[in-house]
Amino acid sequence: MSYRNQQALDYEPVTRGGGGPSRSAEEFPAPPPLEFPAPRFEVEEGAEPKSHKNSAQESPKTPAPSVRAARSAKDESWIVKRGHFITYLGIFLFTFVLYFRPYELFPALAGFSSMAMVLALLTLAIYVPSQFSLEGNLTARPREVNLLLLLTAMALISMPFATSLPDAWATFNDIFLKAVLMFIVMVNVVRTESRLKGLIWLSIGVSCLLSLNAVDNYRAGLFTVEGYRVEGNLGGMFGNPNDMALHLVTVIPLVVALLLSARSIPIKLLYGAGAVLMVAGTVVTFSRGGFIGLAGSMVIMALKIGRRNRLLVILVSLVVVAAFLALAPGNYGIRILSLFDSNLDAVGSSTARQQLLIRSLIVAARNPLVGVGMGNFPIYSIHDHVSHNAYTQVAAELGLAAAAFYTLFIVTPLKRLWQIEKETFEVRYSSRYYYLAVGMQASLIAYMLSSFFSSVAYHWYVYYLVAYAIALRRIYDLEQDTMREQEAEAGEGKLTGAAKKEEDRRAATLGGLGARPEQATG
Repeated sequence: MSYRNQQALDYEPVTRGGGGPSRSAEEFPAPPPLEFPAPRFEVEEGAEPKSHKNSAQESPKTPAPSVRAARSAKDESWIVKRGHFITYLGIFLFTFVLYFRPYELFPALAGFSSMAMVLALLTLAIYVPSQFSLEGNLTARPREVNLLLLLTAMALISMPFATSLPDAWATFNDIFLKAVLMFIVMVNVVRTESRLKGLIWLSIGVSCLLSLNAVDNYRAGLFTVEGYRVEGNLGGMFGNPNDMALHLVTVIPLVVALLLSARSIPIKLLYGAGAVLMVAGTVVTFSRGGFIGLAGSMVIMALKIGRRNRLLVILVSLVVVAAFLALAPGNYGIRILSLFDSNLDAVGSSTARQQLLIRSLIVAARNPLVGVGMGNFPIYSIHDHVSHNAYTQVAAELGLAAAAFYTLFIVTPLKRLWQIEKETFEVRYSSRYYYLAVGMQASLIAYMLSSFFSSVAYHWYVYYLVAYAIALRRIYDLEQDTMREQEAEAGEGKLTGAAKKEEDRRAATLGGLGARPEQATG
């Protein structure tokens, strides 16, 4: 495999040691004095003789532009180097602690509540010198990284204008900055399929644990939220049932994608059981945003995977919906219908959410440039509530430009994932990329829908999803480049062999012409 910084050397045209171009047959005097020493027609170090008959094949440089053109068309440049193994271990352990919070599960670790922070600092300390050593910069610059840097810049620009500077700084430093830094680390470190799947499996593992706890709490009647909703046993980013449901509905499409791409029946059954458990966990949270995200992601996956069997997709979807409604709790349907009829909401949260949405839009319209400051919307809200909408959260707190950057940050990966889906559709049953590309699109759409009901713009959820999408296309693009280079090298070998045969034929012909006068004299 050729490294990216060696590509120019790999495709450098090979020239003759003699320096000047070879002459065509017409330049030589007529035989008999004609002599052609054998070395003049040897192919030296893979070079091909230059003549008017094979000038189109004069250099192995010909296939190279297609490889470089493919890279420039994607407007991204990935360096083909293994590295960052220790940094990956750091980000893996950090993610494990972030998700599972072992200091909450095990009393003996209660004094290590800052474990995630320590791991993050160690990971960054290893990452920075390693990245400079490998690539000579702090980060690769795909479009998503640029958009996130713009969003970060808007957060800093808005800081002096914040209504409450301490609140703005606390939100930026304690929540958002950590997500930004770890996102940049993941973009540069997750560069192999095994690393990508390792992080995805962590997400699946914590999702199964959360779902199992939620279902068990529901069975035991531990309705700790609004008198009929349950929570998982992990706090942090999963402490709120709506946020937990948002996480679950973004992981379910990834589990389904891995199920469809798995070859082993036991592995398929394992993924299937995990997906069913996560759906059950989503249901018992009674999260309306979670339901909308789940429904949207499943529609996307069904339409994409079953586009050549629409009738079968419709029939299977009807069966799934019927089973879902039959197994869901009795008042779950009423909870979902309260999206359209606020009178069906026993606690009135639907009406409150509508009022908060209107208030956040008003605040955004009155502060369009830099907003009111990160984390400052509750000051202008109703009863100090958050906006319960990620898009208006950013618009009200950071301004309309920041809201545009945030939305583009989520939407941008979808285009390249769709391209991977399209390119691998014909070989989808053997491709490692098709189902993951579809699943990641569905996960991002699930987040886009569910986050319309949660103030999670600065939290980890979407930053992991976008990092997964970038890692997948990096792995895919580099594999495609390797295949193109191998095809180019194979083509060069064929051209060199054909040229050598042509020169041997010409040498034999011209050698025969030089022998005839001697034969005639004899």
